[in-house]
Amino acid sequence: MENQINYQKIEQSARTRKRIQRTLVYLLLTFWAVVVLFPFYWMLLTSIKSYGSYNAEHIPAFFTLTPTLQNYADAFTAVPLGKYLLNTVFFTIVTTAAMLIVIILSAFAFARLQFRGKQLTFTLFLSLMMIPNELVVITNFVTITNWDMRNTFAGLILPSVTSVFYIYLLKENFEQVPDELYRAAKVDGTSDFKYLCRVLLPICRPTLITITILKIIECWNSYVWPRLITDDAAYYLVSNGIQEIRENGFGRENIPAMMAAVTVISLPLILLFLLFRKKIMAGVSRGGTKG
Repeated sequence: MENQINYQKIEQSARTRKRIQRTLVYLLLTFWAVVVLFPFYWMLLTSIKSYGSYNAEHIPAFFTLTPTLQNYADAFTAVPLGKYLLNTVFFTIVTTAAMLIVIILSAFAFARLQFRGKQLTFTLFLSLMMIPNELVVITNFVTITNWDMRNTFAGLILPSVTSVFYIYLLKENFEQVPDELYRAAKVDGTSDFKYLCRVLLPICRPTLITITILKIIECWNSYVWPRLITDDAAYYLVSNGIQEIRENGFGRENIPAMMAAVTVISLPLILLFLLFRKKIMAGVSRGGTKG
């Protein structure tokens, strides 16, 4: 009887410890969620405050009783924000599509085809990741300038149509597919291109979706290269348009209008992540799993 009582006390103590640990974990996660989401809340809150009420706040207010959408109307009238959005959509779609073609074919060649110097070529290819990005930008800038492609969409797109890291990631995924499938396909007379399209791509779809989404985010947030290669507002992307908004649109003091423009620019990426978050996690976990 005494042993049973002691066992119940130990079991109850263990449940209490687990409950305390679970509570601490949830408190920590809640705190971290607030820290991460607060900038987005502040951006949205500021965007619905009027210019007068915002400047009248000596102490920042964490809510407003007089929300307004005038800042969003100003975001599309003070500067051609709609044009910047269209430019960015075009740049993102074309760049991502071209990059997918390049990295898929490159990854397949390194993963499945046999040719002389394959390992050395891939090693040298990976060594490009060690080169500082600033040097690559300088080289690309000189090349595009010499080709007279400044202030063109081709000049914006060409330097971004490949990625060593994405080729490496996709190659690792292709190599996880058993070699027996490739040999069986070759015995049946299937060409390499058909095998790539009908076998490898469907199996590695989560990784491809992840790469696509990451590339879209990269293109949407691109700032340095478009800023260097374009000085014509007709080719501005949204990231460069923010600077144009600040300098020639709302001015440096109209923070609510600036936040409205930033909210409009950020919304597509937020929605994209919310819609495909499960596929992103699946692709990342697959890329990190070997065998």
